Amino acid sequence: MMDIQLIRKALHNKKPVLLDIVHESAVLIPIVEIDKSCHILFQVRSLSLSKQPGEICFPGGKIEPYETPMECAIRETSEELNILENNIEVMSALDYLVTPFNMAIYSFCGILKDVDIRALDFNQHEVSSIFTVPIEELLRQEPKVSSMMIHTEATDDFPFHLVQNGKAYDWKAGTYPVYFYQYNDYVIWGITAKILKAFLDTIK
Repeated sequence: MMDIQLIRKALHNKKPVLLDIVHESAVLIPIVEIDKSCHILFQVRSLSLSKQPGEICFPGGKIEPYETPMECAIRETSEELNILENNIEVMSALDYLVTPFNMAIYSFCGILKDVDIRALDFNQHEVSSIFTVPIEELLRQEPKVSSMMIHTEATDDFPFHLVQNGKAYDWKAGTYPVYFYQYNDYVIWGITAKILKAFLDTIK
């Protein structure tokens, strides 16, 4: 028989998690100093990758079961840029993002120390090129923003008979803002731009 003590025991040391999240990843916003000016380093994804080839992103990837989000961000940055983890100093955790697509993305800001960007031998299996943008330049921009509509659509086997009003139920829809930053010939958009905007809003 379920009693209050069993419930207390079950809830003891319970750590809250994000419900319905099937993919968790972490990224690092890497800061580098160039001529005494702070820049953000961006990566262009390899064209051979199956997901988002050629898109601009921050270093990062899937969180493994044995690591924390920050450990993941450090490991992925080290692997993708071919630098030592000791070259990465994490300054702070940033806002995290939960997408409409059952993904949670944890972001961090860190400094790349003792790294010569011009001589960086990055991992070409994952990264086709890198570039940096002065933070002052990004702060001067107001990003272009557009919207995508998110709709709820039931699968063919959805049990409408268990729902009040059945197929006439008033399903909710949402608006998903999409941001765009431009620098020279580069367009930074999507999740990367969303995380970037949150960071820039924080330091303004």
